[in-house]
Amino acid sequence: MKGNPIRGAGYLLRGLQMLPDPQIRPFVLVPLLTNIILFVGAIWLLFSQFGGWVDALISAFLPDWEWLSFLHYILWPVMAVLVFVMVYYSFSIVANIIAAPFNGFLSEKVEKRLRGDVITDEGWQAVIALIPRSIGRELSKLAYYLPRVLFLLLLSVIPVVNIVAPFLWLLFGAWMMAIQYCDYPMDNNKVSFKNMKLMLKSDRFTAIGFGGLTQVGMMIPILNLVLMPAAVVGATIYWVEAHASTEIDLDQKKLTP
Repeated sequence: MKGNPIRGAGYLLRGLQMLPDPQIRPFVLVPLLTNIILFVGAIWLLFSQFGGWVDALISAFLPDWEWLSFLHYILWPVMAVLVFVMVYYSFSIVANIIAAPFNGFLSEKVEKRLRGDVITDEGWQAVIALIPRSIGRELSKLAYYLPRVLFLLLLSVIPVVNIVAPFLWLLFGAWMMAIQYCDYPMDNNKVSFKNMKLMLKSDRFTAIGFGGLTQVGMMIPILNLVLMPAAVVGATIYWVEAHASTEIDLDQKKLTP
């Protein structure tokens, strides 16, 4: 596999550094507010319902037999991780669907900024025009995500096999973060979802580095509130510098610069 995870992580850091840029700052506001509102909601929900959800999951997988009660203490931390992961990814999906048109708009402005074009405020009409395409693209990501996450959930409850489940969750999460945010600049440039995945696979380690640091940042309180727009900006820098001049030959299943 090709790529450099350090370079990939660097794109996110550069995205963070670029957020205060006066030319793109106005377009950061809506993704930022969306992220704040939804993640505050996720935290509140976890604190209020966490114990009940964990107990419900354990009851679903563990028969109500007294002699098996000791397994409750073994399963509790595993199910706690599953609840956290499911809530985290569920709210991430909702946040990305709501913010998708604004993230696409932000990515477009960042690309213009990087290429030296003059950035003009095209107003709400430009954002509204992006909504149908952006939501359709988010649904494509969801269709890609759900079968794989269900498979990982299955692995997580199989004895012995579930030892490697946390590593697989982290790896898959990093890959999905790369897909989620790199899709905005690629969609703006009419790269299909299938072709976008081929591009990232051709530079997989870089994509994993970018997505991995994004995933870690999303789990850090306060920092996670600015990670969505930072990841959009970082992914756009990644697109401009690494993929904008790449063409895909679907018949031969290869990438040509």
